[in-house]
Amino acid sequence: MSDNSKNPRVTTLGSFMMDLVAYTPRRPKSGETLRGESFAIALGGKGFNQAISAGRAGAQSAMLGNLGTDSFGDDFMKAFGDEGVNSGDIERSADLGTGVGHISVQTSDGDNSIIIIPQSNDLGDAKYISRHAKTIIESDVLLLQLELPTDGNLAAAKLAKDNGVTVVLTPAPVAPLIGWEGLVDVIVPNEGEAAELTGIEGDVEKQAQALCKLLGCKNVVITLGPKGAFVTDGERSETILAPKVTAIDTIGAGDTMCANLATRLGAGDDIFAAARFGVYAATLKVTRKGSAMASPTPEEVEKFIHENA
Repeated sequence: MSDNSKNPRVTTLGSFMMDLVAYTPRRPKSGETLRGESFAIALGGKGFNQAISAGRAGAQSAMLGNLGTDSFGDDFMKAFGDEGVNSGDIERSADLGTGVGHISVQTSDGDNSIIIIPQSNDLGDAKYISRHAKTIIESDVLLLQLELPTDGNLAAAKLAKDNGVTVVLTPAPVAPLIGWEGLVDVIVPNEGEAAELTGIEGDVEKQAQALCKLLGCKNVVITLGPKGAFVTDGERSETILAPKVTAIDTIGAGDTMCANLATRLGAGDDIFAAARFGVYAATLKVTRKGSAMASPTPEEVEKFIHENA
C-alpha cells in the first residue's frame, strides 16, 4: 500500500465501449419511434471510465483490456495518450471490433439505459491476465467490474490478493458472485445491484451484511445516487450524504465514484474518507455532460467539498 507522499498506482482491468448516446425526453414505448433531442458519440465502458477517472483523481493509472484495430480502438488509445494513462498492456484484435454501448439518456432527469455489445472485450480471459501479470502485481489497487469474462476477472483478483494489492469490485452488470469468495477487499454496488445480489429490498444495512458474508470482505460501499452512499467496514457504518445538485448526465457517475475511492484508498485514506471523496467527485461529475471525460480533478473536488461543507 502506498502512502500520501506519492501517487498511488491504480490498475483497471475492464471494458471499452464506444458509447452511441441518444438524448431523449423519455424512453420509447414498445414499437414506438421517438424523435430524440441530440446525439453524441463518446468513449466509454466501465473499465475505460474508471481508468480515466483514476488518472484524473491523481493516480498513476494503468488500463488492462482489449480493443479492435478499428478507428474506435484508435480513439481510445489516443485518449489514453492525452490523459497520461498507461495503455502498454492493451491488446488489439483484427478479428473482433471494439465494444459498443447503445445508450438512451432522459433529458428530464439524466437517467439512462444501456445496451452493450462486448466484441473484443471478451478476449480479456485468464490467458490474457497471465501475459500482463506484472502490471497487476506492481499496483496498489486493482479495479474490477463484471463486463469482462469471469475467468479473466477471477485470475486478476487472485493475482492481486496473492501480492497484497487491494481489490475493488463494481458488481455490474450484475452476475452471480460464485468464485469471488475471499478475493474482494471492497465491493461497490448501487442500490439495485445490492438488492439483486442479496435478494433484500430497501435495507442497505442488511444488504451490506449479506454481501460481507457472501464474499468474506469487510468493506461495502452501496451507492445511493443523489442520496450519497452507505459505507461499512464490518464494525461501524455511516451514510455519506451527497450535496444537492441539478443532474445533467449520470453516465459514468458510479465509475467516477469507484475510481476516486480507489485512488484515495491507495493514498492511505480509510474506507469512510475515501468513500466521502468519491461521493463528492461523482456528485460534481453529474453536473457535467459526458462520462469519463467529465470526471473531476482532486482540486475541483476539494473546492466542491469546501463550497458544500
